[in-house]
Amino acid sequence: MTTTPTSRRPLFVSTPLNAIAQPATPSPQSPNVPLFSLQPSKKRELSTSKKVMRRFRSVFRSFPIIVPTCKIPVSLNGTRLHEGHIHGTRITGTIFGYRKARVNLVIQENPRVLPLLVLELAIPTGKFLQDMGSGMVRIALETEKKQNDKTKIIDEPIWTMYCNGRKSGYGVKREPTEEDLGFMQTLHAVSMGAGVLPTDGNEHPDGELAYMRAQFERVVGSKDSETYYMQCPDGNISGPELSIFFVRI
Repeated sequence: MTTTPTSRRPLFVSTPLNAIAQPATPSPQSPNVPLFSLQPSKKRELSTSKKVMRRFRSVFRSFPIIVPTCKIPVSLNGTRLHEGHIHGTRITGTIFGYRKARVNLVIQENPRVLPLLVLELAIPTGKFLQDMGSGMVRIALETEKKQNDKTKIIDEPIWTMYCNGRKSGYGVKREPTEEDLGFMQTLHAVSMGAGVLPTDGNEHPDGELAYMRAQFERVVGSKDSETYYMQCPDGNISGPELSIFFVRI
């Protein structure tokens, strides 16, 4: 398994993530012109109407960024609640974004293929990573179930989001941008890790471009529910826990 260089901080730390990512690719100074190209996913691409997505995205952009408080304890005995009870499909999940801007969730079959899902959440990236360093984060994404609708659950365009039980705005599915794809291509050799990507030297108004990548276990409960559990390396049960629930109700 390919990992980030040992000179950086480890993935699961309680301090802010400020390491510089140095994946095994040539200079990432121009992320939109990488030397490696992501491959198409073997799965059938998710079908959505671009006009509908643009409409939802336009509405979503008008919502304010909400800074939730995520402080639910892990469990009374200190163990991971779902440990030993997960049997699903292993996928790659990446959390990234400029620290002052909304955080994004990207799901891929593996780091070398095009994204299956790009979801923009109404939480600042810096706040999300800070909460991850403090313990357990559970994201619940709910949408309305429509009668006789055959849409796959991760094809739904908009979600009501809860962070550890507290309503925290909305999540919107979107098509990957050129910048997103450049970012994914730059990290194609990284299977897990966290840090900050170098830029072209110009300071971005929303701060540093931070990321966290890990393996997730995808568990399908039914056609109306899916859960993604972050897997800690080497069975480390003391690291932070992230679970993402998709539910149609």
